[in-house]
Amino acid sequence: MDTKDIIYELRTKNGLSQDALAEKVFVTRQAVSRWENGETVPNTETLKLLSELFGVSINALLGSPQQLICQCCGMPLEESIISREKDGSQNRSYCKWCYADGEYMYSDLDDLIEVCAKHMTSEEHSEEEVRSYLKQALPELDYWKRYKELGKNSAFDEFKKKLIDEINALNVEGMPELEKLNALVGSYVNLEYRLPNGASVRFLDDNATYLGNQLECGFGGDRCFGVLANMDFILICTYGKNGTDPELVMYKKR
Repeated sequence: MDTKDIIYELRTKNGLSQDALAEKVFVTRQAVSRWENGETVPNTETLKLLSELFGVSINALLGSPQQLICQCCGMPLEESIISREKDGSQNRSYCKWCYADGEYMYSDLDDLIEVCAKHMTSEEHSEEEVRSYLKQALPELDYWKRYKELGKNSAFDEFKKKLIDEINALNVEGMPELEKLNALVGSYVNLEYRLPNGASVRFLDDNATYLGNQLECGFGGDRCFGVLANMDFILICTYGKNGTDPELVMYKKR
């Protein structure tokens, strides 16, 4: 079923006129008419209001096979990766990698492309093809179109710079100078460390978003340094390929 038919069915099933529906979601009657004629579809904010009003998911409003995507990186928005505001409410415009706890995680399009390209390269699509696609597709998303309004968060950028300076000042032996911090979801980097007493411990929240990066080890070999941080702590570790055999180097409260 198309979006136009879904909205019409939900409106009539709930006994609402086009005028009444328009008033509830803060649009004009003409806008509702255009939705139901298939001329346009509601924007993201209006879809949220319709979802709450009718008690259905946004994906249900859009109909199969249409799907919401993150308006920063373009990733399909499954329920498990939808971002959250500081109060815990969902923000269905972004994934939790791009927006976390009320903060936009990317202020540089090239940085985002660098992160995405590493994960999207495959046998079917080379890194060069992925980068070319991202350079064309990402600027068309709402976040980058409205970056000066939405994403130019100088306070957050200053926090990242301060955090980078703090980490570099630790002078961890063998660890190269840190230049960038990227958004990383806890479940992907929450490694299990073995303590001297034989117990194992994880320090992170799988559902939280952290700032971090992976750095090559200055001593050579196949081990890497992992750096993770937030407002409360700095964690530095080393590990082998695919995060194997992790060893905690430092856990420092800020």
